[in-house]
Amino acid sequence: MAPNPTIMNAVEQLGYRVTIGDVATQAGLNVAEAGQGLLALAADAGGHLQVAETGDIVYLFPQNFRAILRNKYLQLRLREWWQKVWRVLFYLIRISFGIFLVLSIALITISIVIIITAANSDRDNDNRGSSYRGGGFWFFPDLFWYFSPNYETRYQQRRQESRQGHELNFFEAVFSFLFGDGNPNAKLEERRWQEIATVIRNQRGAVVAEQIAPYLDDLGPGYTQEYEDYMLPVLIRFNGQPKVSSEGQIVYSFPELQVKASNKGRQSVPVYLEELPWRFSQADSGQIMLSAGLGVLNFVGALVLGNLLRDGIVAAQLGGLVAFVQGIYWLLLAYGTGFLGVPLVRYFWIQWRNQKIVARNRDRLSRARVLTNPNANLQQKIAYAQQFAAENVIDNKDLVYSTETDLLDQEIEHSAQIEAEWQKRLQSGE
Repeated sequence: MAPNPTIMNAVEQLGYRVTIGDVATQAGLNVAEAGQGLLALAADAGGHLQVAETGDIVYLFPQNFRAILRNKYLQLRLREWWQKVWRVLFYLIRISFGIFLVLSIALITISIVIIITAANSDRDNDNRGSSYRGGGFWFFPDLFWYFSPNYETRYQQRRQESRQGHELNFFEAVFSFLFGDGNPNAKLEERRWQEIATVIRNQRGAVVAEQIAPYLDDLGPGYTQEYEDYMLPVLIRFNGQPKVSSEGQIVYSFPELQVKASNKGRQSVPVYLEELPWRFSQADSGQIMLSAGLGVLNFVGALVLGNLLRDGIVAAQLGGLVAFVQGIYWLLLAYGTGFLGVPLVRYFWIQWRNQKIVARNRDRLSRARVLTNPNANLQQKIAYAQQFAAENVIDNKDLVYSTETDLLDQEIEHSAQIEAEWQKRLQSGE
């Protein structure tokens, strides 16, 4: 089985020398999963294990470990190839909706023009145009302005004015108008656990429940006083241990997260987990209005064309493009309806989702504010937790064994270091 890509990314971001706690914090992974993944990665990529005097282990990886794995695993090569292909395919899918919109408008417009021209020609020749007027076309001149060049020019001008600095082109903007730009909280759970692990590390591996609550959901009403069941998933994920004071207060220590491969100091972390609101579209207002306007144009044009083709006589008489358009008419009408219906439904759905997001953010913020002005009981709990706080940074001088070199050489080197230390002490008179 190919190594975990999340662990590979974490190792690269951390500088290729890591502990289990480093990777669990960086990637927000379960401690057990991080440990197993690091062992597998070290075995496959030629990594080395460095053992400290305390028994803690540091994993050291070569900087070209991706190339080593790529040569070893066909699955990794195929995954990288597919990622490149998918980027191209997905871009083609995105722009296809805009292309189809333009083609739909063009087909509808040309078909209507052909039918009108044929009707006017027949009326001039033998005054038989009444068959078309009977089809209800009398209202079409009131709508024909949609097809005039001024309609699109007006939206194009507004688009150019509002588009400065925007990266979406027209076809990308059409896709964004239809389907949006993805879930802004797609990696919310990953972010949640990363921030929780960072908080624990900043507190040197010992916390109280109130320090973790701003990053969790659905805690219920009395979470600050007595109910701390929500800490169980945190304990399981990061191999934590509850500690109970003589006053019955519970604090939590996480020994795995107290071990580091390097000392990088306190890491910045938000005071609470903030969900991002959904946006209707990343396209600017001009692009949105242009997309909506063309959608209306396409839909109205489809209705007008359907009214002209409803008896089937016109298509049979004219044939060619008109007959082809009649054959795909319901596809054109369905696309025109969906082009306006999908964004409308999505707009109201986003409003509902954002209300829920605002409520959850408000709840988490209210829990975070408890820490800004802690009461006496909370201060006592935090002080008790600090008794279990610790930080163990493993440097090269702390190592007693490494798989990088032969065991006998390491023992000789270690003995030499001990002897040198004793000589130094004797000379200093200790």
